[in-house]
Amino acid sequence: MKALSSKTSPSWWAALTPFVVLIVTMFCVIRAFGADALLGASQVALIFSSGIAIAIAMFVYGIPWTRLEEAVNDNIKNIGSAILILLLIGAIGGSWMLSGVVPTLICYGMKVIAPSIFLFAVCLICALISVMTGSSWTTIATIGVAMLGIGSAMGYSAAWTAGAIISGAYFGDKISPLSDTTVLASSAAGTPLTTHIRYMLITTVPSFSIALIIFLVVSLCHGSVPTEQLTEAGDTLRRTFNISPWLLIVPLLTGVMIARRVPAFLTLLCSAAMAGIAACIAQPHLINAVAGADGASLTLANGFKGLLMTWFGETGVDTGNAMYNDLVATGGMTGMLPTIFLIVCAATFGGVLTGSGMIQSITEMLTRRISSRTGMVGATVATGIMSNAATGDQYLSVILTCNLYKKLYEDKGYEPRLLSRSAEDSATVTSVLMPWNSCGMTQATVLHVPTLEYMPYCFFNIISPLMSIIIAALGYKIIRKEKTA
Repeated sequence: MKALSSKTSPSWWAALTPFVVLIVTMFCVIRAFGADALLGASQVALIFSSGIAIAIAMFVYGIPWTRLEEAVNDNIKNIGSAILILLLIGAIGGSWMLSGVVPTLICYGMKVIAPSIFLFAVCLICALISVMTGSSWTTIATIGVAMLGIGSAMGYSAAWTAGAIISGAYFGDKISPLSDTTVLASSAAGTPLTTHIRYMLITTVPSFSIALIIFLVVSLCHGSVPTEQLTEAGDTLRRTFNISPWLLIVPLLTGVMIARRVPAFLTLLCSAAMAGIAACIAQPHLINAVAGADGASLTLANGFKGLLMTWFGETGVDTGNAMYNDLVATGGMTGMLPTIFLIVCAATFGGVLTGSGMIQSITEMLTRRISSRTGMVGATVATGIMSNAATGDQYLSVILTCNLYKKLYEDKGYEPRLLSRSAEDSATVTSVLMPWNSCGMTQATVLHVPTLEYMPYCFFNIISPLMSIIIAALGYKIIRKEKTA
């Protein structure tokens, strides 16, 4: 993409206009549609805001359409792999549920995890798994879904449980050497990976510790759960599914593939296939039900039809309890289509803002006013958050933030590890808090909890940007290199 000249660069107030339009439109959409806003109305708001940005860029500043189109095409091209992964996550959601993998995890989890420390345990378990796998998405789509079911049986609200799941999953996503965002931030800022991870611990450990304390206090105050409630949940699942420890082979082999760094596409595809085989062996009656047949004996034709419907379509199982019917219902690949719709619209909005130079204009306005270390880190954090809201993609936000501030950090004599940490403290962890961001929409779809409902309880994700600024203000282990003549 060609660099923008000063004559065609929008002013900062003009650059803010599409953001204001998006915020106002999204507010109206959410008030009108509630949780259903993500089924289409939010996407319209993004397209409308993109149109406003295009109009300002072309008719006020004379920016050619070809430049904007190129930027939009680049953005959409970059989300191709994410769309494939989303479709496979939908297939895993259906196959892991119908095969009995998730119900088995729920039944065993209720026996192991005490209700008095539930949220604390959920956050810690998801953090450990995410550190080992390097993937917040995989952690949430597998173990996270099971934890949500356990929390429901224990009387915890879905929003609180989702907040604990996401806080733990993004802790690992942020510091794991296997995480793509960790590698991306370190490389974009020019920081060695191990140096980047060690330096992030200074802000990440305090943020995560505070989140764990909050979840522990809330869990202790939750009170005891009647034994009858947990027994009813277990009995309901056992009446519907054949619960067996053998089903745990599926998540175990999935974890092995992730640990061996098998490409995400192949890992998820194999996991969905293994779960499909397990469903035919352990739950033939449910496969028949999905295929529209009766009986426990599974024919080849019904098995083929039932498995395909489980992977691509919406499936429901009658457990005899309305609450648990909702828990075990899945959307398959079809359920991911609103998410993909939203991601494409967000990529369009982000492409227009990037191609027109609006994001650069806002950043330049911020950097002109920087006169201190705290202000510099604060501006970096603000840009990371703003980029997530504007582009709808955490990867683009990390790259954009590092590229915009790299020279400023060099000029002021700060090590690149400060930039890479600031980018991760903001762009990586806040992506899941934006309803129209690919991360926010994906987790809302996977967990069946709207982004705005779980957002207040994602304490790690909220505290991390603030901690980055606080540590910068304190100056702890921030070294400024002496300028050479």
